[in-house]
Parts: sequence; structure tokens; C-alpha cells
Amino acid sequence: MPTSSPSTGSGESRRPGLSAVPAGERTPEELLELVARGDQEAFEAVYDRFAPTVFGLARSVVRDPAQAEEVAQEVLLEVWRTAARFDAGRGSARAWVATMAHRRAVDRVRSAEASRTRDHVVGVAQLERDFDDVTERVETRLDVERVRSCLEGLTPRQRESIELSYYGGHSQTQVAGLLKLPLGTIKTRMRDGLIRLRDCLGVGGDD
Repeated sequence: MPTSSPSTGSGESRRPGLSAVPAGERTPEELLELVARGDQEAFEAVYDRFAPTVFGLARSVVRDPAQAEEVAQEVLLEVWRTAARFDAGRGSARAWVATMAHRRAVDRVRSAEASRTRDHVVGVAQLERDFDDVTERVETRLDVERVRSCLEGLTPRQRESIELSYYGGHSQTQVAGLLKLPLGTIKTRMRDGLIRLRDCLGVGGDD
């Protein structure tokens, strides 16, 4: 629970001419009226009276003691800054401060939940990207393995011609030169080999 009031500066001490009645003997409503006029002593009295209540309300909403203490400090500082807005005709000082504390605590919870939601969304998006990347790699690997498996089903001559062309980057004419075979022979081997690869991989073709 907060134990000390926020500093308000030496230039905001109680103004001369105010009643000499001690702050501790005034009602909360009278104290807020003095706070609105810059009376630091009155604010310290308000702080002492309401700090436990504000902390308790904040703790009941945000649960975490450290967070509740931060909320309490924010609320009591807001009291100092906005005391002039208090209207005794609309309710008691205690109700005004309590409403302020509850609103601030709820805002803190909502902010924390929004932050967790953002983190969750970012985490899920990253997970989806990672999953897509892994899936793509697996699918690529499976495709490569299927092609390799189907290549093993070709005759050695068919496989040799296709590998030189598709993996070696050679044209059919260059393959014919490398193997010292007629171009027509190479074309036939590659045609028959590609037909068998197509059937093995399940890729449709024209009849």
C-alpha cells in the first residue's frame, strides 16, 4: 500500500487566508475544496485518509500488489490534479475517489489484456509463418525424394540421359555429344524416360 504522497512542489503550499482549522479535523469534502485551491497540507490529509481504500479497491481489480500500488499512486495524483472537478452536490468525496480508483484499475486490466492479446496474435502469426515454412520445406523434400525414387525406376540409360539434361543443364544435342550417341537415340531415351517419370509421379498427360 502507498505510504507517502506524491510531491507537489514547494510553490503549491497552502495559500494564506485559509481557515486555521487543522486539516485532520475537516470533512473529506472540505479537504478536496482546499486541495482544489492548492493546499498541500489538505492533500496530505486526503492521501492519508484515502490511500488504504484506493489501494484496496485497486487490489481487488488488478490482483497484483505492485500493479495495485501503481494504480493507487496514479489515482491519488489525479485527485491532486483534478480536485476542482469534485462536485459535492453529486456525491460524497469518498464515492468520487472510489469511482476514480475503480475506473483506473479497470483501465489497467484492459491495457494488460490488450497487451497479452497483441502478444498472442503476434505469436500465432509467427507460429503460422514458421509452420508454413516447415510445411513448404517438407513438401519440397518429399517432392525431391519422389522424383529420386521414380528416377531409380528408369533404365540406367534413360536415367543417365535425363540427369545430364535436367540436372546437368545440357541440351539434348550436348547429351548426345557427351555420350557419343546419335541425337535421335538420346531423344527416344529421354522421351521414354519422361513418360515413365510422369506415370510414376502421377502427373497427368495428353493421351
